[in-house]
Formats: sequence, structure tokens, C-alpha cells
Amino acid sequence: MLFNKDIDAVVLANGDYPTAPRPVEILEHSPFTVCCDGGADGYIARGRTPDLIIGDGDSLCAENRAKFHSIIIRDTDQQTNDQTKAVKHLLSLGKRRIAIVGATGKRDDHTLGNIALLTEYMRHGAEVRSYTDYGVFIPCRGRHSFNCKAGAQVSVFNIGATGFSSQGLSYPLYDFTALWQGTLNEAPEGNFTIEAQGDYIVYITYESKY
Repeated sequence: MLFNKDIDAVVLANGDYPTAPRPVEILEHSPFTVCCDGGADGYIARGRTPDLIIGDGDSLCAENRAKFHSIIIRDTDQQTNDQTKAVKHLLSLGKRRIAIVGATGKRDDHTLGNIALLTEYMRHGAEVRSYTDYGVFIPCRGRHSFNCKAGAQVSVFNIGATGFSSQGLSYPLYDFTALWQGTLNEAPEGNFTIEAQGDYIVYITYESKY
């Protein structure tokens, strides 16, 4: 569930650069790394070279824009964001198992948008996770089982699903509709199952609350 292995590619977004062990490890062991525009600056400053840089070119520094011009895919479409451009390009290359890091921080509205977009990527065939410094966001549809650290904190965000039920959570899920109503739960035994008809996003912390 919190996969580190068998990832096809990693997207480094242009939020806060990851510092926690899990997202850093995922980024360091990435088989194929796509940086979103200015997100490449931090990656390159740490002595690394991305496989691709994708975006509208408005936040990548001029030096890196010139030095790495051969791996830049410039996409000026303003109807979507750079994270989405990166994911769509990876899907066009046949890379479905995608980890996203660095997608939170700097701007709260971008953070919320980046998380909400995960279900869109799932609908296009991606098996995607977004790893923050504190936990992971997982888009889901239907029945899913999860393994995590015992006592991990869990939140469920409804994206139009109905018929919620759960096993293994401290507070059983009900058929909620408001975005906040599935938050602030926990998995005391470290495994749980959610069932619903439709799409939802699950957030799980890396650490236990205990």
C-alpha cells in the first residue's frame, strides 16, 4: 500500500522539497524522475539530473533552463497544472505506477488542488500516491484494504462516493458527504478496509499517534 518498490516513475512537484525519510528515499531511488518546472532547481542543486522537466517554464531558473534545455518539455496549457502535465506524459510513456513528492507546501491552494487531482489520474489509469513529509494520499475506488503502522492516523475524503463502510478503524465510516466528515480517524491494529461505491482519497500518516 505504501509502496516504495516497483515504482515506474517519480514526479517532483514544485512545492516544499521533501525532507522526511520516506519521500526522500522514494526520490533517491527513482527509476525515472520528472520535475515540474521550478521543482527541478532544488533537485539539480542537490547534484542530481532529472530525466525530464515539464511545465510552462515560468519558475525554472534561467541557468537551468539553458543548461538542461534538451530535457525540457514546455507545455504552456493554462487549463491544467504542471503536476498533471507530468502525470499525463508518464502515462503516455506507459509508466502507470507513479509516486508524487513535493506537492504540498508553499501555497495552500496549490496543495489542495494537487491532492484533489489524484482521483483524476486514477480515472486515467494511473496507480498513483502522493507522499508528503508526514503521510501519503491514496486515491481509491470501491473496496480497498490497507496496511500501515499500528495507531496510524487516517482520514478519508469523499469524492462523490456512496455506501461507505469500514473495518479496522476506530470510528466506523458511515455514508458521509461533507469533505471533513471522514477525517481524524485511526487504525489501531495497523490494517483496515474501506468499502464504497465511487471515488475517495485516503490519507495515512507514517507514524503512530501512540
